[in-house]
Amino acid sequence: MLPSVAGTAFKPAHFSALQAETTKPGFIEVHAENYMGDGGLPHAQLTALRAEHALSLHGVGLSIGSESRDLDRDHLQRLRKLCDRYQPDSFSEHLAWSSHGGVFLNDLLPLPYTDATLLRVIDHVAQTQDMLGRRILLENPATYLQFAASTIPETEFLGEIAARTGCGLLLDVTNVQVACTNRDEDPAAYLTRFPLQHVGEIHLAGHHAAKDRHGMPLLIDDHGSSVSARVWQLYESVIARIGPRPTLVEWDTDVPDWSVLVAEATRAQAILNRGAGKAEAA
Repeated sequence: MLPSVAGTAFKPAHFSALQAETTKPGFIEVHAENYMGDGGLPHAQLTALRAEHALSLHGVGLSIGSESRDLDRDHLQRLRKLCDRYQPDSFSEHLAWSSHGGVFLNDLLPLPYTDATLLRVIDHVAQTQDMLGRRILLENPATYLQFAASTIPETEFLGEIAARTGCGLLLDVTNVQVACTNRDEDPAAYLTRFPLQHVGEIHLAGHHAAKDRHGMPLLIDDHGSSVSARVWQLYESVIARIGPRPTLVEWDTDVPDWSVLVAEATRAQAILNRGAGKAEAA
């Protein structure tokens, strides 16, 4: 398991700075699909980093929410090979779909929360855990719409998956802020309903604030800026309830200097330190 401290997403541009850092982040996280080749510079860097850091692998292309009966076996086998190679402390994926009928889309797309979808996702999570031989974490999505066909609240949907498969949950607090704002819901109320007892990791990232054609707030989960003040508040409220959890600061676009990312992780660690020993029963 990952240590309950603050970690940072790893970007190749930060390799030299990270190697020279005397105070290492609590863990690093990489996108699994970036390391599915057999060798080269990406693996040389990750091998060196793995020797000194706890590691989280984060998948973005498994399409767990796909309508297909079975997940892509070739993709699962590549994931298994990667996990066997690096023995990560955690593997996570998204409650989303990104492929259909052999067509792969560079996005994480929403799905309707229905009984049929729930059974399919449960089966897909089970397929993944069986293939990898490990418990996975499933991340709540950043969404921009909701389906009229949905009959199960998202928090209940995630809780049922965790209860029936034994998987854990990755709570992305930024995704909560983004999705709830876009759906005109209260993110704090959403978090009171979230099955926090299953949370094995937390993500924090920046988002872009815009307006839709009707002048209503529209938040975009772009991972391209500092974590917002509201997301920090929501995060601190979660840690006060459940205590420290492994917390990753993501920054995937307009990647800043290493020192900027370290400062964000340091802020997360300060919240974790304050939350130690003060958690309510979740």
